[in-house]
Amino acid sequence: MQSADAQEQHGPSSGSIRRVLVVDDSRLQRRILVSSLKKWGFDVIEADSGGAAMEICEQTMPDLVLSDWMMPGMNGLEFCRAFRNMPTDEYGYFILLTSKSEKYEVAQGLDAGADDFLVKPVNSDELRARISAGDRILGMQRELSEKNRMISDTLDELQQVYDAIDKDLMQARKIQQSLVPELSRTFANSVVSLLLKPCGHIGGDLVGMFSPDPHSLGFYSVDVSGHGITSAMMTARLGGYLSSTYFDQNVAMEKRFGRQFALKPPEDVAGVLNSRLLADTGIEEYFTMVYATADLRTGKVKMVQAGHPHPLLLRCNGKAEFLGEGGIPVGLIPDAPYSQTEFMMADGDRLLLYSDGFTECRLADGSMLEPEGLLDLVEKCQKNGSGQEFLDDLFWHLTDIMSPEHGLEDDVSATLFEYHKD
Repeated sequence: MQSADAQEQHGPSSGSIRRVLVVDDSRLQRRILVSSLKKWGFDVIEADSGGAAMEICEQTMPDLVLSDWMMPGMNGLEFCRAFRNMPTDEYGYFILLTSKSEKYEVAQGLDAGADDFLVKPVNSDELRARISAGDRILGMQRELSEKNRMISDTLDELQQVYDAIDKDLMQARKIQQSLVPELSRTFANSVVSLLLKPCGHIGGDLVGMFSPDPHSLGFYSVDVSGHGITSAMMTARLGGYLSSTYFDQNVAMEKRFGRQFALKPPEDVAGVLNSRLLADTGIEEYFTMVYATADLRTGKVKMVQAGHPHPLLLRCNGKAEFLGEGGIPVGLIPDAPYSQTEFMMADGDRLLLYSDGFTECRLADGSMLEPEGLLDLVEKCQKNGSGQEFLDDLFWHLTDIMSPEHGLEDDVSATLFEYHKD
């Protein structure tokens, strides 16, 4: 244990320097240094050459090295370089003892990795002061290393949590994709094609289609407010409400004569969904929607628009028009009024339902695509196929002109109904 006298002589210390290595080919010089260091309470190790000192360092890393510059074989400068090149996370404070005081020699020593210099013959008070300075520096360095280690450990823990969340989200993505089992399906002679591109692992958009009989068809495009897990959970719920497999659970269907399912009017479907969403306490999300039914024999379409972007009717003669009156999003206002639009489609006409991920996509110049820009994209794609090929081409053109800095900021989805008379 360090005596009270030694503590007083050593002065204030963080205790970072405990083990000191003295390297000098002169036994007398080593004895003088070792005597003072032991008096101050340090554990001292001796070496008479740079090579012997390196062997010691490889076994036990010292906190402080006091090394002579001029030694046979490996001199102090070479030893310092070798000491600094040791593969270790620990840092040792290195003081070079030299009779050289020229700036060039000092620069050489610093370049080799020395932290400080003492000119021989060594003054005891100066040595003690230099060790105290080194002790403070070494204390700060070790404190910083410990904090860096803690940060690294925390980052590793966060990475593990992130990996677990990422794994769950990947599974959630598969589950969400199962809500849209078919991207294209033929009903009589007509075709419905779907596009669903979430901006993250999972998204808040949903598209779908169902048909209770050979002559009628229902299809929709939904955009839940917000992004991420909450929105994705809402789409999963809506996927059940608008199931293409279990008609008895589908709120857009009703049973007639006790056995056959038929499509409800679109305005009634919006009203039912609005009531169900508002009846669930604690849910703050709402969604926009376009839901339409089509009579495949006549081409008559009935459609409700609930805050969703205006559907685009593409006539077979090349004309295009936006339809609908806007409407109120579902889940905002109790007993919200919903009205439906009715129109006729001719053989070869197409109806495009799309989310605002298209029209609000940020372009390279910072502006948004807007409906006019969507029309330009559609015109480019009309000549290059139909159905799924048309939607894939439309999305490709969108990604080609979007801002590379912002990328896909919102989910992008679309439903394309191509009518061919039954």
